[in-house]
Order: sequence, then C-alpha cells, then structure tokens
Amino acid sequence: MKILVTACNGQLGTDVTDYFKKDNEVIAYKDIELDITDEKKVMEEVLRVKPDVIINTAAITNVDGCETNVELAYKVNRDGAGIMAKAAKAVGARLIHISTDYVFDGNSKEPYRETDTPCPQSVYGSSKLAGEKEVLKYEKSYVLRTAWLYGPHGNNFVKTMLRLAAEKGEVGVVTDQVGNPTSTFELIRIIDVVLKKGEFGIYHATCNGVCSWNEFAREIFRLAGVNVKVNDLTTDQFPRPAKRPAYSNLSKEKLWKVCGYRPMDWHDALKEYFDYVKAENK
Repeated sequence: MKILVTACNGQLGTDVTDYFKKDNEVIAYKDIELDITDEKKVMEEVLRVKPDVIINTAAITNVDGCETNVELAYKVNRDGAGIMAKAAKAVGARLIHISTDYVFDGNSKEPYRETDTPCPQSVYGSSKLAGEKEVLKYEKSYVLRTAWLYGPHGNNFVKTMLRLAAEKGEVGVVTDQVGNPTSTFELIRIIDVVLKKGEFGIYHATCNGVCSWNEFAREIFRLAGVNVKVNDLTTDQFPRPAKRPAYSNLSKEKLWKVCGYRPMDWHDALKEYFDYVKAENK
C-alpha cells in the first residue's frame, strides 16, 4: 500500500512510520512540512501522492494547554481532522484517525463501548469529539480511540515518572483515575489489523487491563528497577486545569468481534516497551 502519515515526528507518528515502511511505501510528513489545518497545502500533497491510506496522527494533545488555547485546539483537532477527511475523499483513500478516551465523562461503572454516548468534560475531549464527527462524515474512515499513550518518542507519563523519580526521589500519583495504559507499539498493531480486517467506523484501541495512574507508576518503577517513594493522592489533592475522567476503561469487544484481535495486556506491553528501550540504549 501507499500510506501517507501526518506528524511523523510525533510520539505516535514516528513509530507508525517505522512500522509501516517495512512492507509499504510510506510518505511521511513532519508537522512543519504538512500543517493539517492548511487545506490548500493538504489537498495539493494528497492529490500529488494519491495514497491508498492516510494515517492522521497530528493533534493538539496537551490536555491542560487546550483549556487556555481553545481556538488552536479546535483548529487542529476538529478543523484539521475535517480537512484530512476531505482530502482522503478526494482520492478515495481510507483514513485512520486517532481519537481519545476523553470523549467520555468518566462516570460509567462499565467499560465504554463505541456506541455509548460521548460527554466530554474538557476542551481537549470536546475538540477531539468534534474531530471524530468531521472524520465520520467520510464513509471510508476509521476512528480509533486510544488512551494513556506512551512510547519511546516524545513526552509521556512513563518518561515523566522516571524523570521525577531521578530528580526528587519521591512522586505523588492519583489513585482515583483508572484507565488503559497503551503503548504506541500495540496501538500500531491495532491500526494494522483494522486496516486489514475492519469495517469502517469507530474502534476502541487500547491495551487490555485496567489500572489507576498510581498502579501504572508503580509498575513503571518496578520494571525500570527504580527505588522511589510513591505517595497516594486523590484527584482533589492534585488539581489540574482540565477535568480528567475518573473511569475511562474502553471495551475492546468490537475489536475482537469484527477483527478477531485481542490487544496485549498493559503489563506485557509495558515490559515490551522497556525491553525495546534497553536494547536501543546498548
């Protein structure tokens, strides 16, 4: 396949490019090379390349920053997503668009299904939901909602925890927000499976298993062999500008029924990540 990747310099885009270029022709653009909010430029490039698939990994993902940069959040996460969908339609390409668990309010007691009604509680979540709606206007699109993403590139919770542990020797992490930690490696395998076997529409694309941020942090330190004091905090003790979902466990039942794929457990995915990092640093 000929695959066009946006934001190939980002946390997800870097690994997407490396994975798919092994068996496909990949045309990858950094943010500065292809601004997804520039409709004229996007159309020119897509019409020139004529990809079979577009994987859009570009987004404003600074959850707290979106609260003060509302216009930018919607410009990229909604309008940019819509532009990518229009461009995909112009050449008949299939479109993979990445979304988030933050489209839900976090008040559920059961894993969220793709058919559950979204109710975002932050600008980030609202702008990503608006982007989903723009993308789904195009009939050959897939929206993959992921969560708690980490990988070897860019900034993420795993790297932040290890940095704080080294700097302070002590961290405080909330116990009352739970979800699905997901590696870029596993998300990419889900993208691959959906492209090969999936019907168009929304999929929940996270690792299996659920934990709190606190439990996630403790497992990070265990696998990294880092001795650090972890203090238990509540959300009220750690206020942030954007409201986080207390419960954002996403059901992968559709992924199994439609594509026959069961994602890796989050413990195993985290170990795979550390094994990769150790191998790269040798």
